[in-house]
Amino acid sequence: MLFNSIDFAIFLPIVFVLYWFVTNRNLKLQNALIVAASLVFYGWWDWRFLSLILFSTLVDFNIGKRLKIEQNKGRRKVLLWTSIVVNLGLLGFFKYYNFFVDNFIAAFSLFGQQIQGNTLNIILPVGISFYTFQTLSFTIDVYRKNLEPTEDIIAFTAFVCFFPQLVAGPIERATNLLPQFYKKRTFEYDKAVDGMRQILWGLFKKVVIADNCAEYANLIFNNYQDYNGSTLLLGAIFFSFQIYGDFSGYSDIAIGTSRLFGFNLMQNFATPYFSRDIAEFWRRWHISLSTWFRDYLYIPLGGSKGGTWMKVRNTFIIFLVSGFWHGANWTYISWGFLNSIFILPKTLSKKKQS
Repeated sequence: MLFNSIDFAIFLPIVFVLYWFVTNRNLKLQNALIVAASLVFYGWWDWRFLSLILFSTLVDFNIGKRLKIEQNKGRRKVLLWTSIVVNLGLLGFFKYYNFFVDNFIAAFSLFGQQIQGNTLNIILPVGISFYTFQTLSFTIDVYRKNLEPTEDIIAFTAFVCFFPQLVAGPIERATNLLPQFYKKRTFEYDKAVDGMRQILWGLFKKVVIADNCAEYANLIFNNYQDYNGSTLLLGAIFFSFQIYGDFSGYSDIAIGTSRLFGFNLMQNFATPYFSRDIAEFWRRWHISLSTWFRDYLYIPLGGSKGGTWMKVRNTFIIFLVSGFWHGANWTYISWGFLNSIFILPKTLSKKKQS
């Protein structure tokens, strides 16, 4: 179900009325309604993939409970890695299986060895990259003892499946969003009006800016051989506005919709095109993803505490993984590599100034 669809325009008011006028006196009922609405929202696209998101939810919920009582460091690590392997295994199979098979065959072909490999007609579950990282944040934070695991399966399922940000983010931390499901929520008129304004602004970005820019960008790049360099540059500018309007517009709608139900989500974009350098750009663009990689990958790898080599290595790892996260294609990996190169002077200059 798309935010800019008639289906969502009907779905949202129905859930809103039930939430505030039918289940408003019982917190568990409100959370149960969110779970039901989220499953309908997600299943509207393809109900078969509901089993995946529910499976990930049950795995991390139970691992969280085990981590609470388990004190042995070795067994705690096993529990953590079980969550990581299960979640990333599902993500890897659906998103990257064919990519690895195709490249495995191509690698042997370079040496004159022809091998047979079968790709699968795999449908990528919508939002799997987002909810996988969201539920992993719970397990990792519980493992680090930064978060108390929940005993409330309904609240936890609502956290993982929360429909406003389920398919396109922001990727919420369990430390921020999960506790909000424990507290009684009361309707606040000003907050709801604020949410509606942000929804309308997000729709404007998506429908008016992104969709119109997409027409011109597609026209130019689908026939790139017919145009000169200045026209291709214009196409790149249209695409820049398209991707920003599309992505940040969806985030605005998600944040605004959450406010209608009494929840606060993190900011995901902060005028990134006004950044002074590329490092600042990545601090302002898709903030929920960049901070996720910072806290759960970059810092555990050593961050910027080591020498120059460690900083450079970690920067390359972060951007290569980020590129791969965005898509199973060498173009995305190349994109990550180029951004690592672009940000390298900033990384090295910090070393010289210190």
